[in-house]
Amino acid sequence: MEIIWWLVVVASFIIGFAGLVFPVVPSVLMFWIGFLVYHFLINSETLSWMFWLVVFVLTVLVLFSDFIANSYFVKKYGGTKRGEYAAIVGVVVGMFLYPPFGIIFVPFVLVLVVELINSRDLNQAFKASVGSLLAFVSSAVFNAVVYVLMVIWFLLDALVF
Repeated sequence: MEIIWWLVVVASFIIGFAGLVFPVVPSVLMFWIGFLVYHFLINSETLSWMFWLVVFVLTVLVLFSDFIANSYFVKKYGGTKRGEYAAIVGVVVGMFLYPPFGIIFVPFVLVLVVELINSRDLNQAFKASVGSLLAFVSSAVFNAVVYVLMVIWFLLDALVF
């Protein structure tokens, strides 16, 4: 039976990594499912309290990384507050429209439209929209690094220490 639970853990991790490409997949939740299956159904004594604390903090960071990155990069590339808000709304709407590409293009188009309405300067609006693209890429890279760290820490805590 333990083999089946390990297969569930591994499958949840694989699905979690797939969420980097398909944003409608709740990646962090999938990793938590793997951790919890291990803890409650395989071995409840090996994962340390430090593991749970760090995984919780990393989870919070991952959950807000898309929003923070969009706001930061739109602002850095000359976007307005309305453009920042448009980028955040675009991320949320983009998760449900034409995944996985919606999370890339919906914020881009939404920021472009909002910035054009605000400033009527195509060049500036385009720069702010490029900021939303850079936000997606940086957030995806950040999330991938965090997921790898979470899995490595899990494996070390579960199998080595």
